[in-house]
Amino acid sequence: MECWQAELTGVLTDFFEPGEEADREMQLIRRMLDDLVKTGAVSLFDEKVPLQVVRSYLERTLDQTGFGLGFMTGGVTFCAMLPMRSIPFRVICLLGMDGEAYPRQSKPLGFDFMARYPKPGDRSRRNDDRYLFLEAILSARQKLYISYVGQSIQDNSPIPPSVLVSELVDYVEQGFEIPGRTLRDHLQIKHRLQAFSPEYFKNQEKLFTYSEENYEIAATAIAERGEPAPFLSTGLSEPDESWKKVDLHGLCAFFSSPARFLVNRRLGIALEEASSYAEEREPFTVDTLERYLLEESMLRRRLQGRSVKKDVALAIASGRLPHGPVGHCVYDGFSAGVERFAEDLSRLIGENALETLDFQIDVGGFSLTGSLKDVFRERMIRYRYARLKGKDRVVSWIHHLVLNSVRAEGYPRHTLLAGLTKERKRAFYDYAPVEQGETILEGLLRRYGEGLRAPLHFFPELSWSYAEARLSKKKPREWALEQAREAWEGDGWNEGERADVYHRLCFPKASPIDSAFEEIALEVFEPLLNSLKTE
Repeated sequence: MECWQAELTGVLTDFFEPGEEADREMQLIRRMLDDLVKTGAVSLFDEKVPLQVVRSYLERTLDQTGFGLGFMTGGVTFCAMLPMRSIPFRVICLLGMDGEAYPRQSKPLGFDFMARYPKPGDRSRRNDDRYLFLEAILSARQKLYISYVGQSIQDNSPIPPSVLVSELVDYVEQGFEIPGRTLRDHLQIKHRLQAFSPEYFKNQEKLFTYSEENYEIAATAIAERGEPAPFLSTGLSEPDESWKKVDLHGLCAFFSSPARFLVNRRLGIALEEASSYAEEREPFTVDTLERYLLEESMLRRRLQGRSVKKDVALAIASGRLPHGPVGHCVYDGFSAGVERFAEDLSRLIGENALETLDFQIDVGGFSLTGSLKDVFRERMIRYRYARLKGKDRVVSWIHHLVLNSVRAEGYPRHTLLAGLTKERKRAFYDYAPVEQGETILEGLLRRYGEGLRAPLHFFPELSWSYAEARLSKKKPREWALEQAREAWEGDGWNEGERADVYHRLCFPKASPIDSAFEEIALEVFEPLLNSLKTE
């Protein structure tokens, strides 16, 4: 320790010249070094101490002790308003003189009868604050600056200042006047919310600043701006030959969200941020997503021949259900619907599943590969225990087209899509055999190739609603397009498709609900609707 004391004291002597301004700080550092040596002696530690330890000790001590800045040090003094401390200054600034902050309110305890029934001569914090305000005013020699929050952060409504400030302004108005102007407007300055507001740089008498950085920001804010170039305005280059080899999962992912597929797969950009925070509160209800995941897991176990009700303890222990009897009641409520859905699905499945069907289809310059699962003697089953969406229909349709294009011996050509309606009623849709499966797949793959170069105007949910309105419900074309535009924009209750982060990136300005959207929607879903049968 003595070695470090001698070394650091020498550095202090060599590089700093003692004087009236620095002497106080130098004495503090010397005392810190003396305390370091005393600490080593008391602890009976006589080994070498590394520099990191000494540095950490000095930093921690300086942070805790500081240099003991006093009330008056020749610079700007920050202090509280205390009695008998108002010494005359050239400039005095009173900050935070809000109506609810000053004068301070006394809140006596309920059992304090002396405060409840004050007597003459008892101390009053409110009266003390009024006196301190008067002392501060009398101490100002050249300028008196008073600030307060004058507008609400919620609704921008005006907020009055402290009653003492209002009384001061009223008193000044009674004794002085400015010809042609009101004295209150002359005294008060309404500052802007941001320091880089252009109002501070318009040579105004009251609003000004010396900040060059804020000036550059304000100049940028008022500069003329052109319309930003649309994302991928010229499109991407032609993809290489490796993109001609498409797997079934990739093709389904593309038609589930072409914009997401283009940005994720072709550009390698992921816009979502997965949350890494665990839930801190105990669940008392089950939200929509948790319910879907829980019911899907229950249905999968039920179709495997396991009892649904035996896994309630596992669901509660995983934190997906509330604890205790509430969790059991919620689970029983979910299991009843799952049981009925599984029974209906089991009757349609019939015999055991066939082997997984591997395939390769070469069409239109593309090579589509993959495997078909859940294929049974009479039909292929696609199910989802939730409200069926447009992407569920287009994905099941692509699987159905592959099944009818392969035409493997011993395999069926029917596909069943099972799910729920908007009212959570069970719904089953049967796809009839398709004779031109390869031709339809060729058209889908051609659209896939277009979507690798520029965002495709295909949105499964909107496109399905439009095609269903035109072809099944026989609605007028303009009516169906208007409904699609409203679903794209959203309303005050629901966010539209435009709120999707990938849609905002790929379609920032113009609405994609146009003739191209109409053409692709009918091309994808018209043959599907022609093949569809509702059971």
